[in-house]
Amino acid sequence: MDFRPSSAQQLLVSTAREFLKKHCPPERAQQIALDSRGFDETLWGRMAELGWQGLLIPPDLGGSGGSLLDVIVLVEEMGRASTPGPFVPSAVVATALLLAAGSADHKKRLLPAMATGETIVSVALDDAGNTLVLDARGRLRGRALFVESAHVAHALIVAADAGDDRRVVLLPADRRGVERRPLDAIGPEKLFEVACDGVSVVAEEWLEPATARRVALQAGALARTAEMVGAAQRVLELAVEHAKTRVQGGRPIGGHQAIQHACADLVRDVDASRGLLYAAAWRASEGAAPAADVAMAKAYASEACLAVARRGHQIFGAIGYCEEHPLHLLHKRILAASVDCGDLATHLEQIARAIGLRA
Repeated sequence: MDFRPSSAQQLLVSTAREFLKKHCPPERAQQIALDSRGFDETLWGRMAELGWQGLLIPPDLGGSGGSLLDVIVLVEEMGRASTPGPFVPSAVVATALLLAAGSADHKKRLLPAMATGETIVSVALDDAGNTLVLDARGRLRGRALFVESAHVAHALIVAADAGDDRRVVLLPADRRGVERRPLDAIGPEKLFEVACDGVSVVAEEWLEPATARRVALQAGALARTAEMVGAAQRVLELAVEHAKTRVQGGRPIGGHQAIQHACADLVRDVDASRGLLYAAAWRASEGAAPAADVAMAKAYASEACLAVARRGHQIFGAIGYCEEHPLHLLHKRILAASVDCGDLATHLEQIARAIGLRA
């Protein structure tokens, strides 16, 4: 198992870092986070020009035919820069689901436009906060909570109960009976409640098999883990730089053993999280059964990267709590990513089942 990035992946990482440094510095990320819309169309379009939104999409559908591991190294850089936008729900989760369960018409109609950034697809696949029910007459009722960027989405992919089955449905976001209500959130992501009141659904809008939802959520869990690792890496870099330059009592605070130990803990947590992430992404890219590896990576990073953010605040002291400092954006990004596509308890339960434990 060789986790060293390929030459193409190294180029992707270096290009992404330079691009985000220029077009999405911390000041710009903060402006977008404070904006009521929380979406920069210019930045999204420039990302599409680099082919990022089409990374998972095959070349015959307008994409570049990259692997999930390619996406992970890119999203890690996006997490490092606290890049805003619906990249994970649209370019990772929705794309993975359409590739696995979409019809030929779905793929031809949506994926080329998603690759160019013209179409955004948001998702409501988690069970948490989802009461959507598809009745025998093909009417969708109920609500789904915590749907990211629903206000800028052109289409929605939602999971709903249909008798004893679980259906996955593709809907135009502006269909009659669909209402998108904003929710308050601590982070920069714009979250919505999607409410459906008798929304008409035809069989052609079902995505089959519905079990492909698990594949898409696994891809999303890996992408969110990569976001956490990238954000934690940036916290580590900022904390070490601060420890070297912040002088207290006549010497840099990094000269104190307590600060040195704290920085060593940051390195351990970031590197261990990255190792689990790359192992799981490699298995998924190679077509191996990745469920347990994805759960381990997401569960470990959810705790370890949050510990990095919290310890970062302790190293920085008061300045780390100021809105002008980027630390709060990184911390919020880690916290939001830790609960998306399965929270800590969900993934720990998956790990327990994988090793044969039963309640």
